Amino acid sequence: MSIWRAIMKKPRTALRSHHRKQASHQEGKKKCVLSSSRVKPSTPNDLARRQEEVVLQAFSPYHLFRDTAEVTVFREKLLSWYDREKRDLPWRRRAEGEVDLDRRAYAVWVSEVMLQQTQVATVIDYYTRWMQKWPTLQDLASASLEEVNQLWAGLGYYSRARRLQEGARKVVEELGGHVPRTAETLQQLLPGVGRYTAGAIASIAFGQAAGVVDGNIVRVLCRVRAIGADPSSTLFSQHLWSLAQQLVDPARPGDSNQAAMELGATVCTPQHPRCSQCPVQSLCRAHWRVEREQRLALQNLPGSPDVEECAPSTGQCQLCAPPTEPWDQTLGVTNFPRKASRRPPREECSAVCVLEQPRARGGPRILLVQRPSSGLLAGLWEFPCVTAEPSGPCEREALLGELQRWAGPLPATHLRHVGQVVHTFSHIKLTYQVYSLALDGQTPVTVTPPGARWLTREEFHTAAVSTAMKKVFRVYEGQQPGTRKGSKRSPVSTPSSRKRPGPGQQVLDNFFRPHLPTDAPHLNSTAQ
Repeated sequence: MSIWRAIMKKPRTALRSHHRKQASHQEGKKKCVLSSSRVKPSTPNDLARRQEEVVLQAFSPYHLFRDTAEVTVFREKLLSWYDREKRDLPWRRRAEGEVDLDRRAYAVWVSEVMLQQTQVATVIDYYTRWMQKWPTLQDLASASLEEVNQLWAGLGYYSRARRLQEGARKVVEELGGHVPRTAETLQQLLPGVGRYTAGAIASIAFGQAAGVVDGNIVRVLCRVRAIGADPSSTLFSQHLWSLAQQLVDPARPGDSNQAAMELGATVCTPQHPRCSQCPVQSLCRAHWRVEREQRLALQNLPGSPDVEECAPSTGQCQLCAPPTEPWDQTLGVTNFPRKASRRPPREECSAVCVLEQPRARGGPRILLVQRPSSGLLAGLWEFPCVTAEPSGPCEREALLGELQRWAGPLPATHLRHVGQVVHTFSHIKLTYQVYSLALDGQTPVTVTPPGARWLTREEFHTAAVSTAMKKVFRVYEGQQPGTRKGSKRSPVSTPSSRKRPGPGQQVLDNFFRPHLPTDAPHLNSTAQ
């Protein structure tokens, strides 16, 4: 019998009685623990028994569901709401209407990978174009990486696309064209498929009762069970995955997971949750806490733990917020989940140049070079650039040397600074100093080394280039001169095409899919 089932079989009164007995045994000290002596271990192995005892003593049953009946009510309410309110999304339509299991799994797989770190409004068009171009795994496996990068351009976290194609090729070439049927084998056999993606594919495409945890489900579960622990702790992760597995409906696992994600995306939102429209409000401990605090405020009474509440002031329960972070009445249910600390992205600086041949045969052309096959933005095309120190005195010389490596001798006097672009990747804040150089009156460059190409402006907009390079090109087109006095430059930047989550939510999401970008998290997952 698992830990969680053993706990759930305990009647509510027995749990209360146990706490009273334990408090007496500890000489009156308040302890927010559940003794493992009341729960039979699931294995006779001593090490396993000690591990279970540690887990059980780490937190109160307040953060569990009381019994199987409560779990059943949660499932029924959530699925009933989902059947009424779910959004019409292209990947849902495709998966629901696909009879062939491998094609269904592929449809889910593509959507799950695209939705990692990207909002659904952005993904819809990309997904539609992708499935039109490569409707089957076999089609994707036969495509070139250049084609894949080109269609993915602007979606971010580009290694996702490469690993998706690697996975398709493995299925076609090594697995007989059949996608693994379980979460365990999906994660084991397919590159870039981690715990979340494996569970999503297995539950939605194959009907396996596999729970999943993404940013939305983190938020829902933390509020429903009043979990305010440090999101970076192992216990926090283990407990949420256990709760997710407990709540998934074995009769409708795919819908059950998507319903939880949909709830987090549309109702139980990060900043402005619509609690009055929540189907599981009656089971939400965070909502109970809000109502209780409001009653106490109206009666002008001091706050104190309710008989049903875990007492965080003891500092014993590792799933409660620490005493140093007390309940903030102005935040309401958004006290949960607790915001995680986040390292600021490291700052880097590059000098980049748009080199153009205005009089090239067939019209003006600009030079692009290909990035290395590994690392940041692997395999994508960009304007020639060099790493630079902020306001570095050798910046122009280094950039000119890079340009000449690709295009031959160039006039240094024509290199001029036109602006600045700041672009933040997941862990890097990169400032580009943008230069331009036009080859007016020179013999057009007709021969370029491998890894370089001259493109028209129209071709640039459809090439496999990053969002950062598109920003650089917009600055170049605007021809906004930069004023360079010492270290001062005119800041010219454009907003990112994708919204970014708040620092706390970003860390939560990254924590639950730590293998980013191979299994990068959703902002709002499939149900966003």
